[in-house]
Amino acid sequence: MKIAGIQHDIVWEDKEKNFTNLRPLISQAAEKGPDLIILTELFSTGFSMNTEIISEGTDGPSISFLMNEAERTGIPICGSVPAMAKGQTKPHNFLVVAYPDNSMESYAKKHLFTFAKEDNHYRPGQETLTVNIAGTAVSFFICFDLRFAPDFWELAPKTDLYVVIANWPETRAHHWKSLLTARAIENQAYVMGVNRVGSGDGIRYSGDSRLIDPLGAEVVGTDSSLAEIFVGDVSSSVVSEVRSQYPFLDDRSR
Repeated sequence: MKIAGIQHDIVWEDKEKNFTNLRPLISQAAEKGPDLIILTELFSTGFSMNTEIISEGTDGPSISFLMNEAERTGIPICGSVPAMAKGQTKPHNFLVVAYPDNSMESYAKKHLFTFAKEDNHYRPGQETLTVNIAGTAVSFFICFDLRFAPDFWELAPKTDLYVVIANWPETRAHHWKSLLTARAIENQAYVMGVNRVGSGDGIRYSGDSRLIDPLGAEVVGTDSSLAEIFVGDVSSSVVSEVRSQYPFLDDRSR
Protein backbone atom coordinates (compact mmCIF):
# COMPACT_ATOMS: atom_id res chain seq x y z
CA MET A 1 0.00 0.00 0.00
CA LYS A 2 1.23 3.48 -0.87
CA ILE A 3 0.11 6.43 1.26
CA ALA A 4 0.53 10.17 0.71
CA GLY A 5 0.49 12.71 3.51
CA ILE A 6 -0.10 16.39 2.83
CA GLN A 7 1.58 18.58 5.47
CA HIS A 8 -0.18 21.89 4.85
CA ASP A 9 -0.89 25.30 6.30
CA ILE A 10 -4.44 26.27 7.25
CA VAL A 11 -6.01 29.70 6.80
CA TRP A 12 -7.76 30.38 10.10
CA GLU A 13 -11.50 29.69 9.89
CA ASP A 14 -11.65 30.27 6.12
CA LYS A 15 -12.95 27.12 4.49
CA GLU A 16 -13.07 28.38 0.91
CA LYS A 17 -9.47 29.61 0.97
CA ASN A 18 -8.35 26.29 2.39
CA PHE A 19 -10.24 24.36 -0.29
CA THR A 20 -8.59 26.52 -2.94
CA ASN A 21 -5.13 25.99 -1.44
CA LEU A 22 -5.58 22.24 -0.99
CA ARG A 23 -6.88 21.29 -4.45
CA PRO A 24 -3.50 21.63 -6.23
CA LEU A 25 -1.73 19.84 -3.37
CA ILE A 26 -4.20 16.98 -3.62
CA SER A 27 -3.63 16.85 -7.38
CA GLN A 28 0.12 16.68 -6.85
CA ALA A 29 -0.29 13.91 -4.27
CA ALA A 30 -2.61 11.98 -6.60
CA GLU A 31 0.04 12.03 -9.34
CA LYS A 32 2.24 9.89 -7.08
CA GLY A 33 -0.30 7.06 -7.25
CA PRO A 34 -1.17 6.51 -3.57
CA ASP A 35 -3.95 4.31 -2.26
CA LEU A 36 -4.83 6.91 0.38
CA ILE A 37 -4.32 10.69 0.66
CA ILE A 38 -4.19 12.12 4.18
CA LEU A 39 -4.98 15.72 5.19
CA THR A 40 -4.69 17.14 8.70
CA GLU A 41 -7.03 17.58 11.63
CA LEU A 42 -9.68 20.28 11.03
CA PHE A 43 -8.08 20.90 7.65
CA SER A 44 -10.61 23.55 6.58
CA THR A 45 -10.67 25.73 9.71
CA GLY A 46 -7.70 25.12 11.97
CA PHE A 47 -8.06 24.01 15.60
CA SER A 48 -10.75 26.57 16.37
CA MET A 49 -13.05 26.57 19.38
CA ASN A 50 -15.44 28.97 17.61
CA THR A 51 -17.79 26.12 16.84
CA GLU A 52 -20.82 28.39 16.61
CA ILE A 53 -19.15 29.79 13.48
CA ILE A 54 -17.35 26.84 11.93
CA SER A 55 -19.67 23.89 12.65
CA GLU A 56 -21.41 22.31 9.70
CA GLY A 57 -23.75 19.43 9.01
CA THR A 58 -22.59 16.04 7.83
CA ASP A 59 -23.49 17.20 4.31
CA GLY A 60 -21.62 20.50 4.79
CA PRO A 61 -18.89 22.05 2.65
CA SER A 62 -15.85 20.36 4.22
CA ILE A 63 -17.17 16.82 3.92
CA SER A 64 -18.47 17.65 0.44
CA PHE A 65 -14.98 18.85 -0.45
CA LEU A 66 -13.47 15.50 0.63
CA MET A 67 -16.12 13.56 -1.29
CA ASN A 68 -15.61 15.63 -4.44
CA GLU A 69 -11.82 15.33 -4.27
CA ALA A 70 -12.00 11.55 -3.78
CA GLU A 71 -14.27 11.29 -6.81
CA ARG A 72 -12.09 13.65 -8.87
CA THR A 73 -8.82 11.85 -8.15
CA GLY A 74 -10.19 8.32 -7.86
CA ILE A 75 -8.34 7.95 -4.53
CA PRO A 76 -9.68 7.72 -0.95
CA ILE A 77 -8.90 10.83 1.07
CA CYS A 78 -9.23 11.62 4.77
CA GLY A 79 -9.22 14.61 7.10
CA SER A 80 -11.30 15.87 10.02
CA VAL A 81 -14.04 18.50 10.11
CA PRO A 82 -16.24 20.16 12.80
CA ALA A 83 -19.38 18.19 11.91
CA MET A 84 -22.66 18.21 13.82
CA ALA A 85 -25.60 15.91 13.20
CA LYS A 86 -29.11 17.30 13.20
CA GLY A 87 -30.36 17.90 16.74
CA GLN A 88 -26.91 18.06 18.33
CA THR A 89 -25.71 21.13 20.21
CA LYS A 90 -21.97 20.49 19.79
CA PRO A 91 -20.04 19.10 16.81
CA HIS A 92 -17.67 16.17 16.77
CA ASN A 93 -14.08 16.57 15.64
CA PHE A 94 -15.06 14.22 12.84
CA LEU A 95 -12.56 12.30 10.71
CA VAL A 96 -13.98 11.28 7.35
CA VAL A 97 -12.54 8.73 4.95
CA ALA A 98 -14.11 9.65 1.61
CA TYR A 99 -14.11 7.12 -1.22
CA PRO A 100 -14.31 7.67 -5.00
CA ASP A 101 -17.68 5.86 -5.16
CA ASN A 102 -19.24 8.62 -3.01
CA SER A 103 -19.30 6.49 0.13
CA MET A 104 -17.58 7.39 3.39
CA GLU A 105 -16.59 6.06 6.81
CA SER A 106 -16.00 8.15 9.91
CA TYR A 107 -14.39 8.40 13.32
CA ALA A 108 -15.18 10.99 16.01
CA LYS A 109 -12.21 12.03 18.16
CA LYS A 110 -12.44 10.19 21.50
CA HIS A 111 -9.98 12.17 23.61
CA LEU A 112 -10.76 15.88 23.57
CA PHE A 113 -7.96 18.29 24.47
CA THR A 114 -9.22 19.72 27.76
CA PHE A 115 -6.07 21.84 28.11
CA ALA A 116 -7.45 23.97 25.24
CA LYS A 117 -11.06 23.49 26.42
CA GLU A 118 -11.92 21.41 23.35
CA ASP A 119 -14.36 19.51 25.57
CA ASN A 120 -16.37 22.72 26.09
CA HIS A 121 -17.00 23.06 22.37
CA TYR A 122 -16.92 19.54 20.89
CA ARG A 123 -18.53 16.21 21.72
CA PRO A 124 -16.31 13.15 22.25
CA GLY A 125 -16.73 10.05 20.15
CA GLN A 126 -17.09 6.54 21.53
CA GLU A 127 -16.17 4.18 18.70
CA THR A 128 -12.95 3.37 16.85
CA LEU A 129 -12.50 3.00 13.09
CA THR A 130 -10.51 0.36 11.24
CA VAL A 131 -10.94 -0.06 7.48
CA ASN A 132 -9.34 -2.14 4.75
CA ILE A 133 -7.67 -0.13 2.00
CA ALA A 134 -5.67 -1.90 -0.69
CA GLY A 135 -5.42 -5.03 1.47
CA THR A 136 -4.09 -3.11 4.48
CA ALA A 137 -5.91 -2.72 7.80
CA VAL A 138 -5.87 0.99 8.70
CA SER A 139 -6.98 2.46 12.05
CA PHE A 140 -7.53 6.19 12.48
CA PHE A 141 -6.90 8.60 15.36
CA ILE A 142 -6.81 12.36 15.86
CA CYS A 143 -4.07 14.38 17.57
CA PHE A 144 -4.54 14.13 21.39
CA ASP A 145 -5.65 10.50 20.95
CA LEU A 146 -1.96 9.75 20.37
CA ARG A 147 -1.26 10.09 24.11
CA PHE A 148 -3.64 7.26 25.04
CA ALA A 149 -1.82 4.00 24.36
CA PRO A 150 -4.58 1.57 25.44
CA ASP A 151 -6.78 2.57 22.49
CA PHE A 152 -3.94 1.69 20.13
CA TRP A 153 -3.24 -1.55 22.01
CA GLU A 154 -6.86 -2.62 21.69
CA LEU A 155 -6.75 -2.31 17.90
CA ALA A 156 -3.24 -3.72 17.40
CA PRO A 157 -4.23 -7.32 16.51
CA LYS A 158 -6.28 -6.08 13.56
CA THR A 159 -4.14 -3.08 12.52
CA ASP A 160 -1.27 -2.83 10.04
CA LEU A 161 -1.20 0.97 9.89
CA TYR A 162 -2.30 3.68 12.31
CA VAL A 163 -3.05 7.08 10.78
CA VAL A 164 -2.86 10.04 13.19
CA ILE A 165 -3.87 13.46 11.88
CA ALA A 166 -3.12 16.51 13.98
CA ASN A 167 -2.78 20.18 14.77
CA TRP A 168 0.12 19.52 17.16
CA PRO A 169 1.96 22.68 18.29
CA GLU A 170 5.66 23.29 17.76
CA THR A 171 6.25 23.73 21.51
CA ARG A 172 5.52 20.01 22.04
CA ALA A 173 7.00 18.69 18.79
CA HIS A 174 9.34 16.37 20.69
CA HIS A 175 6.31 14.70 22.29
CA TRP A 176 4.68 14.26 18.88
CA LYS A 177 7.71 12.60 17.32
CA SER A 178 8.41 10.44 20.37
CA LEU A 179 4.83 9.23 20.73
CA LEU A 180 4.52 8.35 17.04
CA THR A 181 7.61 6.18 17.38
CA ALA A 182 6.41 4.66 20.66
CA ARG A 183 3.01 3.69 19.22
CA ALA A 184 4.78 1.99 16.28
CA ILE A 185 7.25 0.04 18.44
CA GLU A 186 4.82 -1.11 21.11
CA ASN A 187 2.17 -2.23 18.60
CA GLN A 188 4.58 -3.51 15.94
CA ALA A 189 2.69 -1.60 13.26
CA TYR A 190 3.25 1.32 10.92
CA VAL A 191 2.27 4.78 12.20
CA MET A 192 1.64 7.69 9.82
CA GLY A 193 1.48 11.09 11.53
CA VAL A 194 0.30 14.05 9.43
CA ASN A 195 0.51 17.43 11.15
CA ARG A 196 -0.13 20.98 9.96
CA VAL A 197 2.38 23.80 9.53
CA GLY A 198 2.13 27.59 9.80
CA SER A 199 0.32 29.39 12.60
CA GLY A 200 -3.24 29.72 13.80
CA ASP A 201 -4.72 31.81 16.60
CA GLY A 202 -1.21 32.65 17.83
CA ILE A 203 0.07 29.05 17.91
CA ARG A 204 2.90 27.83 15.67
CA TYR A 205 3.00 24.38 14.10
CA SER A 206 6.18 22.77 12.81
CA GLY A 207 4.73 19.81 10.94
CA ASP A 208 7.23 17.04 11.68
CA SER A 209 5.02 14.62 9.76
CA ARG A 210 6.44 11.13 9.27
CA LEU A 211 5.85 7.45 8.61
CA ILE A 212 7.33 5.04 11.17
CA ASP A 213 7.76 1.31 10.54
CA PRO A 214 6.89 -1.55 12.96
CA LEU A 215 10.42 -1.54 14.43
CA GLY A 216 10.39 2.21 15.06
CA ALA A 217 12.51 3.33 12.11
CA GLU A 218 11.50 6.35 10.06
CA VAL A 219 10.42 5.31 6.56
CA VAL A 220 9.90 8.86 5.32
CA GLY A 221 9.42 12.24 6.92
CA THR A 222 9.24 15.94 6.18
CA ASP A 223 12.43 17.96 6.25
CA SER A 224 10.98 21.37 6.97
CA SER A 225 8.12 23.25 8.57
CA LEU A 226 6.77 24.13 5.12
CA ALA A 227 3.91 22.65 3.14
CA GLU A 228 5.08 19.33 1.76
CA ILE A 229 3.78 16.11 0.25
CA PHE A 230 5.45 12.91 1.37
CA VAL A 231 4.80 9.36 0.22
CA GLY A 232 5.66 6.03 1.81
CA ASP A 233 4.98 2.34 1.34
CA VAL A 234 3.31 0.13 3.93
CA SER A 235 3.44 -3.67 3.84
CA SER A 236 1.10 -5.87 5.87
CA SER A 237 3.53 -8.75 5.30
CA VAL A 238 6.27 -6.77 7.06
CA VAL A 239 3.93 -6.28 10.03
CA SER A 240 3.29 -10.05 10.11
CA GLU A 241 6.99 -10.83 9.86
CA VAL A 242 7.93 -8.50 12.71
CA ARG A 243 5.19 -9.88 14.94
CA SER A 244 6.22 -13.44 14.11
CA GLN A 245 9.89 -12.76 14.82
CA TYR A 246 9.15 -10.83 18.01
CA PRO A 247 5.80 -12.15 19.38
CA PHE A 248 5.57 -9.51 22.08
CA LEU A 249 1.87 -8.71 21.58
CA ASP A 250 0.99 -12.17 22.92
CA ASP A 251 2.28 -11.14 26.36
CA ARG A 252 -0.30 -8.36 26.79
CA SER A 253 -2.98 -10.83 27.80
CA ARG A 254 -0.78 -12.59 30.36
